[in-house]
Amino acid sequence: MIRTSGLSKSYGATAALDKVDLNVSRGSVYGLVGPNGAGKTTLLGMLAGLRTATAGSIEIETARIAVLPDTPYFDPWLKAREVVDLARALGSNSSRDVDELLELTGIGDAADRAVGGFSRGMLQRLGLAATLVGDPELVLLDEPCSALDPLGRREVLDLIARLRGEATVVFSSHILADVQEVCDTVGILRRGRLIFEGRLEQLLVGKAVPHYLVRLRAPLEPVIAQLQEVGWINHVEVVDPELIRVTAESLPVAEAALVGELAAAGAHVVSLAPEAPSLEDVFLEVVR
Repeated sequence: MIRTSGLSKSYGATAALDKVDLNVSRGSVYGLVGPNGAGKTTLLGMLAGLRTATAGSIEIETARIAVLPDTPYFDPWLKAREVVDLARALGSNSSRDVDELLELTGIGDAADRAVGGFSRGMLQRLGLAATLVGDPELVLLDEPCSALDPLGRREVLDLIARLRGEATVVFSSHILADVQEVCDTVGILRRGRLIFEGRLEQLLVGKAVPHYLVRLRAPLEPVIAQLQEVGWINHVEVVDPELIRVTAESLPVAEAALVGELAAAGAHVVSLAPEAPSLEDVFLEVVR
């Protein structure tokens, strides 16, 4: 759906984007992550045609594009239903039901209220409804969950997940757990450069330090003391009164020897399982 080659954007001597080669597959949910100032908003703006490139090229396979900025704004005297209906008419004049979309994004009860009194979270939901009403093939979302409460985040993430296969979604977020939950592909920006792009599982596998969660019967202290003397165990952390996290040097060593070390320590093991790395763990490793 999207391909960029050597895409660059400079503001004077400052390079906001530096030779970015982006590849977004049709029907995917692509998460764009990176520290503040990494170039996420600049990249989305260029994909939307709102900013021009200093160098490089952009190829997009559709003209049916919808964009939700991180701080959507609407004329305050318009009602919510009017905002979405106007977006429908100005776009493709699609047959999407406006009231259904307002319900889907969680503001159906406010359909006849003027948006001037809406909270930031309600404006975010309204913006999402206005973005989707035209049945776009490509949806660009800049921090779509940033102003939402936990329930609102849950509803928006569920909605984004349902778009997979129906539309192509690119969204930036600083909430890495959200990206891990709904995205199949991830791009990591740092200082304007794309330092990783690929399937989420490619990023997570083999990147983070191996952790094991071990649930034990009390007492824990003698077991912890003995494990801390093992050379290949880097750290032992008490998670709760019956649960410890063991950090090993490598996955193969832990798989071969952890059970034996626990037995040698006299541990009464209830359960033992590797702790899957989170996107946040891996992100911190990659951007450092």
